[in-house]
Amino acid sequence: MAKDSKVSPTQRAYQKIARKHEAKRPVMKNCIKAFLIGGLVCTFGQLVQTGYIYYFDFTEKTAGDPTVATLIFLATLLTGLGVYDRFGHFAGAGSAVPVTGFANSMASAAIEHRTEGYVLGVSSNMFKLAAAVIVFGVVAAFFIVIIKMTFFGL
Repeated sequence: MAKDSKVSPTQRAYQKIARKHEAKRPVMKNCIKAFLIGGLVCTFGQLVQTGYIYYFDFTEKTAGDPTVATLIFLATLLTGLGVYDRFGHFAGAGSAVPVTGFANSMASAAIEHRTEGYVLGVSSNMFKLAAAVIVFGVVAAFFIVIIKMTFFGL
């Protein structure tokens, strides 16, 4: 409400009119589409993992690393070709499955800032995004371990 105190009556009237004419977002449709597309991406990842187990004699435990590497490679390749952007536009949040979405974000930042050079453009802008994800992951892992050790012991 503190923001509203600085808004003039004319601006408030304009905001009311703008809200009335704003297009309604199909939230439920978007949620269902994101759920289904995200599920399909994960199903594809599971098929890749099963392929590594079946064709390359990996175990279920060791097939995870090449599966993640394959998904990262494919997401980065599709980003470079401009396909992942169209897929993301269609799929919405469903395209943000952690591994592929993160690879897309990193590759997009690198592509967008490549004209600024490799160090100041590509590297620094890629890691602006990555730094936040890494810090959050480390902090979350720390608290999860503290909770696990507190309640379940070693």
